[in-house]
Amino acid sequence: MVLFPNLTQLNFAGPYEVFSRLPNALVYLLAPTRDPIYSESGLTLLPNTSFSLSPTLDVLFVPGGLGVNTKLKDDEFLQFLKTQGDRARYVTSVSTGSLLLAAAGLLQGYRATTDRDSMQLLTMFGIETVAQRVVCDRNRITARGADGIDLGLVLASELFGEVVAQEIQSSMEYNLEAPFTSGSLTTS
Repeated sequence: MVLFPNLTQLNFAGPYEVFSRLPNALVYLLAPTRDPIYSESGLTLLPNTSFSLSPTLDVLFVPGGLGVNTKLKDDEFLQFLKTQGDRARYVTSVSTGSLLLAAAGLLQGYRATTDRDSMQLLTMFGIETVAQRVVCDRNRITARGADGIDLGLVLASELFGEVVAQEIQSSMEYNLEAPFTSGSLTTS
């Protein structure tokens, strides 16, 4: 899980909760250094591994957030994503994290999604966008802004089968029933 300043905490926390429940998983919180990272809401996250000490990853995950704009211009950051993504079994993102994957060249030839306000930006990278909560195209899995838990469960199913994914979903008591109809690509 790649961290950067001003990420959206929800984009990170939902998938983290699922990933931490995967059988025998080691979840790395990666950043250029092990210095604290502040989310856009001020939550402090502490990386447990630096980019230079990162092992080759089975799964690369990138959240979104306001900090994406700065990272789109960070060649070292994008190169880390490219290097790890080229070797990873799965390349995943939530929200505008897909813009970073696209900037690193990891979504060329794949269908992907992002948050509703950034779909046009993703197409500017030449990516075919799909207005779905989660898009799984071969070994690329992308999700919209608040759908990180769904992404995690889809990945759990890909890696360990549907039974394990359902067990994780049950243990989290996750059964999405939003209290309002707003927030989708078709409603404001």
